[in-house]
Amino acid sequence: MKQYGRITGWGKSVPERILTNHDLEQMVDTSDEWIVTRTGIRERHIAGPGETTSSMSVEACQQALERAGVAPEEVDLVIIATSSPDYFCPPVSSMVQDRLGATRAGAFTLVAGCTGFVYALVTANQFIETGLYEKILVVGVETLSPAVDWTDRNTCVLFGDGGAAVLVEASDQPTGILSCELGSQGQDWDALIAPGYGTVKPFSEETLRNGDHYLRMDGRRVFKFATRKMTNSVINVVQESGLTWDEIDLVIPHQANARIIDLAVRRLKIDPEKVMVNVDRYGNTSAASIPLALCDALEEGRLQSGDHVVLVGFGAGLTWAAAVLHWQPVAEEPIAVDDWPLLSNLFQPVTRVRNAVWSTQVTARARLQDMALAAMTPINQWQRRFKRD
Repeated sequence: MKQYGRITGWGKSVPERILTNHDLEQMVDTSDEWIVTRTGIRERHIAGPGETTSSMSVEACQQALERAGVAPEEVDLVIIATSSPDYFCPPVSSMVQDRLGATRAGAFTLVAGCTGFVYALVTANQFIETGLYEKILVVGVETLSPAVDWTDRNTCVLFGDGGAAVLVEASDQPTGILSCELGSQGQDWDALIAPGYGTVKPFSEETLRNGDHYLRMDGRRVFKFATRKMTNSVINVVQESGLTWDEIDLVIPHQANARIIDLAVRRLKIDPEKVMVNVDRYGNTSAASIPLALCDALEEGRLQSGDHVVLVGFGAGLTWAAAVLHWQPVAEEPIAVDDWPLLSNLFQPVTRVRNAVWSTQVTARARLQDMALAAMTPINQWQRRFKRD
């Protein structure tokens, strides 16, 4: 019998300390208005003493297990998606597995930048579909603040710390991931980078002096990549799912920048009420971003059993990932079909036509907006130079 991956538990953990835009005004040459206008961020959580990637992971996992009514000893696998582990070695996943008391679980860490949670969720689903495992913890977590240059106003306003987890369990009832897309545009690997953390530039007095241990980002390249890939990947996974756009109840995008989300919303012509946005409360928490938004959406009652939700993200690599989920945390009456999702033969051609029309319209809007942005760029650059002069 085919197995499906059902999310049965979820939890989150964020540091106690909140750093507001007004706090940042005292640290660098910036303002609340400047930050909100360009990013939509108003505050972010910053890890303090004793608050680490592993500690936040453990707290989030414990909440997920408690909500699902599953004991740690029942867990088969722990997957931690992060780019900021406690140590270079050992893997933080093993530390979390031990502290949870998940004594029979395997564990590994997955590094895919801001798309890490979706990558990890898809990976967990594959283990379940093959029948190898039945209960898997998936965590998206980051402690980015130590890698932030707090004198650089262009990057220090963006990032925050936090983590969230889900428990994925095997089910013989159709639910979970309907379709997914994972991608990488590796030629732009240096668009978002912390150059001083690896083997190319081992940590030294020179890397410290040059600030190579801090995150660096080419904002223009990342913005262009993100707006294009978010739109395209959403189109692809919705079409692949066999659903129509009208059947999507909620979209949870990576919370990097409100302007990126807004542009994607306008291109896709999404009702803003169907888009989860909490970037104002957390900033960009990288791999933790999507699961934190998922937890908040559930707390706010924006996601109900039977709903269809799109998760979509982009990040370092440059990578992107998207998935359509059928949300059904509690087992219900079995769906009387041999395969799922399955629309009747009568409506499948209609669905394909509707999706093709929608895709064409979105693509046309995106091209027009790209042309408008390209035309405005030199004008904006001239205006900035004029103001400086």
